[in-house]
Amino acid sequence: MTARRRWLSAAALGVVVAAGAPMALAAAGDSDGYSPQGVSSGDRTAQVRNAIQGGKARNVILFIGDGTGDSEITIARNYAKGAAGRLNLDKLPLTGAYTTYSVAKGDPSKPDYVPDSAATGTAWATGSKTYNGAISVDAYGKPLPTILELAKRNGYRTGDVTTTEVQDATPAVLGSHVVNRDCKGPQSMSTCPSNAKENGGAGSIAEQLVQTRPDVLLGGGKKYFDQTVQGGEFKGQTALDQAAKSGYQIVTDGQGLAKAEKGQPLLGLFASGNMDLQWTGPAAKTGGTEPSTCKPNAALPASQPKLADMTRKAIDLLDSRKRGDKGFFLQVESGSIDKQNHAANPCGQIGETINFDDAVAVGMEYARKNPDTLVVVTADHGHTSQIIPGDVTSPGQTATLVTKDGEPMTINYATNTPGQSQEHTGTQVRIAGYGPQAANVVGVTDQTDLFRTIGRALTLR
Repeated sequence: MTARRRWLSAAALGVVVAAGAPMALAAAGDSDGYSPQGVSSGDRTAQVRNAIQGGKARNVILFIGDGTGDSEITIARNYAKGAAGRLNLDKLPLTGAYTTYSVAKGDPSKPDYVPDSAATGTAWATGSKTYNGAISVDAYGKPLPTILELAKRNGYRTGDVTTTEVQDATPAVLGSHVVNRDCKGPQSMSTCPSNAKENGGAGSIAEQLVQTRPDVLLGGGKKYFDQTVQGGEFKGQTALDQAAKSGYQIVTDGQGLAKAEKGQPLLGLFASGNMDLQWTGPAAKTGGTEPSTCKPNAALPASQPKLADMTRKAIDLLDSRKRGDKGFFLQVESGSIDKQNHAANPCGQIGETINFDDAVAVGMEYARKNPDTLVVVTADHGHTSQIIPGDVTSPGQTATLVTKDGEPMTINYATNTPGQSQEHTGTQVRIAGYGPQAANVVGVTDQTDLFRTIGRALTLR
């Protein structure tokens, strides 16, 4: 068979296989779906065919790895599993890529090729492109309905989980609408005067999240809930007071999270700012580092839950099998993959990627037992880190880590000068799916298409 005819045969199944990607199930008994050498030993046609299904989903679990492009995935895989290993997020049966560009403020006809998490989050949350820094408003600043808001209106339970501040861009886009992502608390509104409560607006991100009222809201960012509300019904009280008086049960540690019960919305705030990192190690530097390994973060509070813990609890609280009940929409983000990329901190970055991967395993375990669940695993945008040869003198900053294979891997950060925050990139990123409507991730789509895929899966109006 010619190469062209082989490609057409694959296309007839509705699958485009990326060049160089493993195409196979592995030897019998390999639960990861790969042989120890990562080499194909079987035909995946039946598995992929079975994964292509339309229909309706009862539940949707969306996993967002902030700044987690293919390079970040490869770095974490090599380090934690070895080059021939596979992460949990590698095992979803249908994979594609989507474009992530944003647009110019006031002129959506002009693309901005390097997006931020606010614009990209708005794209998948609302189905519309916007400018960098915008939280679920269009290029002109007009609020856009979000997938979480629409799910609530259609009778679904909803959850919003992150390892960063719950007011950070990714969790914020699901339940708030401000013209600048920095407007996180009622006393942090200088760049969003039109949104401020005292000026007749809907309020800060923290205030609006409470007003949107997801059933589960978990992450960091307590310092913004401790700010004083400046207008409206709760003027003079804190945003945390507003949450309590709006019916939220409030927890601040893993023990409280474990004890939370169904029947009342849950607000979990586990850090003043972003939650603590899982791993530590040498930061990249000019001239490189000696080969080393990552260590567990000794300063990580024992009381702080991991992302997998928050995911498991969110699913438990949102899940219901009562007759006639609708299911749920849940977003889960590992936000500090991005932040440690900015900081040129490879161990911090990898540890948060593994934290994310553990949460994906929880979601997939639930979905396999509940096949009416759509799981999507993706990123919001690409980032800076790259694997380069160890004998190259980089103009950027590098660090060398000894991987699971026992070999050195050199990671390069070179999108800004040393000492400055490293930059996002404009690359397309991976999107993978499992369950009803997952076939819509295949090929190259745009970030805004994810909004429509989820909407179709849940038949939202």
